[in-house]
Formats: sequence, C-alpha cells, structure tokens
Amino acid sequence: MLTLKDAHQQFIGHLKGRSRAGATVLAYGKDIEQLVSYLSSQSKEDVSSVSLGDLQGFMHKLAKESYTAKSISRKTNSTKTFFKFLKTSGMLSEDPAGDLEHPKFENKPPRILSQIEYRALRDAARGDLRIFAIIEMLLQTGIRIGELARITIEDIELDSETPSVYIKPQEGSNERTIPLNRPVVEAVKKYLEVRPKSPNKALFITKTGRALLIRNIRTAIDRYFRLSGIKGAKVNDLRHTWVAHHLSAGTSLVLISKLAGHKRVSTTERYLQYVQGRSTEGKVKLEEL
Repeated sequence: MLTLKDAHQQFIGHLKGRSRAGATVLAYGKDIEQLVSYLSSQSKEDVSSVSLGDLQGFMHKLAKESYTAKSISRKTNSTKTFFKFLKTSGMLSEDPAGDLEHPKFENKPPRILSQIEYRALRDAARGDLRIFAIIEMLLQTGIRIGELARITIEDIELDSETPSVYIKPQEGSNERTIPLNRPVVEAVKKYLEVRPKSPNKALFITKTGRALLIRNIRTAIDRYFRLSGIKGAKVNDLRHTWVAHHLSAGTSLVLISKLAGHKRVSTTERYLQYVQGRSTEGKVKLEEL
C-alpha cells in the first residue's frame, strides 16, 4: 500500500529532480499537504482509495471556507498534477483527478501604470539608489521579479555599445538577453558605486552582503507605491506596463513576446485589448519609459 503521505514526498522529490523553481515546489507541496490532511480526515490514507468525489469534496470545503475561485483553481491544478504524476509513474492504475473541473472565474485586466504614475514612483524612490535601480530594471526591461532577484554581476554588461542583461533559464522563465537602455544603465552604475563590498555575486544585495530576496524587493517597492500615492498597484504591474507601453508604441509583437519571455505570442496578444491607439509601425527598437 502506498500512503498519501509517502506519495506526497515522492511527488516533491520528482519536482525537485526536474529542477522546478523553489517557489513552485513549495506551492505544490503546501497544496498537496492540505489535500492529504483533508483526505486523512475522511479516513483516506491509501492513494488507491481516493475517488473523484473525495477531490470534489475537498474543493467544496475550500469554497465554504471562502477561498477565492482563483485559489481553488490553483489547488485544482496542483491536485491534477499530483495524481497525473502517480498514474504516469505506475503508482496508480486510474487517475481520480482526470475529470476534476476548475471553478470558473474572470481574470482581472492587468493594472497598467500611466506615465504620471510610473514617473511618480521613480521620483519617490530616487533617493534610494538600490531600489531606484531595481525599479528602472523592472520598468525598462519587463523582466519578472524572480528573474531580477537571480541576476548576478556577471550577467550584466553596462559598458559595451549594446548594454544588456542575461536572464538565466529556469522553470517558468526562458533564457534570453535583454537590451538595456540609458536610464537603466545610469541607475545601475550609480547603485554599483554604493553597493556594499561582498563576495556575493548577486547584483542586488543587502547591507550585510546577502542576496536581496524577492519578498524584500516586493516590500520595498510596495512602500514606494504608497509614498507616491499609487493605489491598487503591485510589482508585477511594472511588467504589464512595459508590455503595454511598447505594444502601444508599435513595437513588433513578436519582439515583445520574445523579450518578455512569454512561451506563446498569444500571451502577449492578450494585452492588445488594453492598448489604445496602437501604432502599426512594427518598430524593432525599444523606447524609454
């Protein structure tokens, strides 16, 4: 008999073996831990004893506990991935999650900052050279916060004729080299002048020389959103703003998709409905925001 707890551990090992991002492994792990706990309360300990009805019961319980449809959909995805792994690995002959349906919910449109807003954000952070450089990097390149946190000094080229930053490949992130415009280059150079001396290769570090964590970056930028009076905005909205700005300016859809690291051009195309008066020039050079 394979217990759900043992299957859970094997699933985590499987994810780590595939070099999935730490945050992804943690999220899947917590979702399945919660599922296993629920099933245990229903006297389900053996993976082969779990039915579709049991899984639907778990999702119904989450809904009664006021989890959002989006959160339940994520847990549904974790559950389906977990049982698919068990079946593919030969631990189960039938997949009880195969017909488990996602709840319906509407995706909110991306929050796109106006020029007044992102300029106010930059002005608010201008005295903090490290966070100002981070904001410029996010706003002028459209990279994800997780990608920014992994940038090392060796990944960035500031003094060549074509300054750029190399984004390492990782689960959910494509390998790519992104050009850096003048505002980013100037901001990063000023930050490097005051960056603490440290053997740590991370570009953005703390005063004690440790790599700046994603949650630290998020907290700092949220603070400057508040200081600049920008409401309802999050760090990822800098990425939304970058995509929308360049699409509006007529930059090639394929180029934006490639630089953003979208796996499909259709992901980039979704932004078109939020872009007013898109130019049809098909520019191949990025503008400054």
